[in-house]
Amino acid sequence: MMHADLIDQEDFRERLVALGISIPPGVSAEQACEQAVSGLSPERAVALRRLVEELLGGSATLLPNVREAISRTLLPALVPR
Repeated sequence: MMHADLIDQEDFRERLVALGISIPPGVSAEQACEQAVSGLSPERAVALRRLVEELLGGSATLLPNVREAISRTLLPALVPR
């Protein structure tokens, strides 16, 4: 039986930290997104876009709170202007 990867808020936080974004342990997915877009530089925006594409386009299952935080906070901040 195949077991799908699940992305919970801690997995999501770890992926943001791997990008060099300082996110303290125990924060919600929404808080992590807010911190990720705080002081958004062009380089960070590119890295976050790649992460979002990987998460939304991959085979892993995003838990609803992570998917909602990405949709409500991260995606609007990453829309090119």
